[in-house]
Amino acid sequence: MRVLVTGASGNVGRFVVKELQQLGEEVVVAGTNKQKLIGIFGSDVEAVTLDFTSPDTFKEAIKNIDRVFLMRPPHLGKVKDMYPFIDHLSEQSLQLVVFLSLMGVSRNPFPPHYRIEKYIEQKCLPYTHVRPGFFMQNISGVHAEEIKQQNKVFVPAGNSETSFIDARDIGLTIAKMLHQPEKHHDKAYTLTGKEALTYNQVADILSDVTGKDIVYDKPSMLAYRKYYIEERQLDPTYVTVTMMLYLMTRLGTAKPVTADFSEITGKEPTSFKQFALDHVAAFK
Repeated sequence: MRVLVTGASGNVGRFVVKELQQLGEEVVVAGTNKQKLIGIFGSDVEAVTLDFTSPDTFKEAIKNIDRVFLMRPPHLGKVKDMYPFIDHLSEQSLQLVVFLSLMGVSRNPFPPHYRIEKYIEQKCLPYTHVRPGFFMQNISGVHAEEIKQQNKVFVPAGNSETSFIDARDIGLTIAKMLHQPEKHHDKAYTLTGKEALTYNQVADILSDVTGKDIVYDKPSMLAYRKYYIEERQLDPTYVTVTMMLYLMTRLGTAKPVTADFSEITGKEPTSFKQFALDHVAAFK
C-alpha cells in the first residue's frame, strides 16, 4: 500500500517525501496544484489533486492509501474546512494518520490545530499528533530578508527562549512513524532541538557563521505588526497569527526541550549553528 503526503510542497512535506523514499515507501503527493507537484518531484512519485474544500477530489487522492501525513494549509481560513476530509478518512481502513500540529497545543485551545487534533480523535482514527517547536526554516525563510538587508533579527519574542527544530528533522521523524505505524498509534510527540536559545544567541550564531554583525532588534508587537503589514506587505491574518505565537513564546511555551526526536530516530537533532552553516546563503 501507499502513503499520502499532503502539503508536499511545503517546508516539512518535502522532507517527509524524501525520507519515505529513502525507506522504500511508495509515496503519493497531494495538493491543489498538481502541476506544481510534478515540477517538484518529477516522476519519482505520483501526484494527485486534493482540495480540502472540494470533496470530489477526496476519492482519487486516497485510492490505495493506507497511511496519511496530514497538515493544515496555512491559507485555509476555517478549521471546519478540514473536517470533511477527516470524515472521509474515518471511512477508510487506515493504519495511521500523522497530523502536523503545534508545540504546547494540548494546553492552548486557541490555535486551530487544537480543534483538528480533537476532531481526529473523535473520529476514532489511528492517529499520531506531531507537535514541533519553531522551525529553524522560519529564520532562513520569512525572517531572512531583515537579516540579509538590515543585519538584524526582527521578531517580537522579547527575552524568551526557543527550542528551534530543523524541518529536516521533523520530516525524518514523521517518515519513521509512517514506516512503522503500529508503534505510534494514538500518541502525541513534541519535537524540539537539543537546546533553547534566546534571539540574542541566534543573532550571535548568525554573526559567527556569516561574518556579519547581526543583532536582535527586539521590536514591540505593534512595531512588528506595522512593519510586516506595511513594509513587507504580508497578509494581516498571517501576521496576527505569528504575533499570537510570539506572545505565547514570551510566556515560555517555546522553551521546553524534549528527547522525542532522538528516541524515535536514534539520532541527535540538528543544532542551530549547523543549520546556519547549511543555509548560510540565505543570510548573506
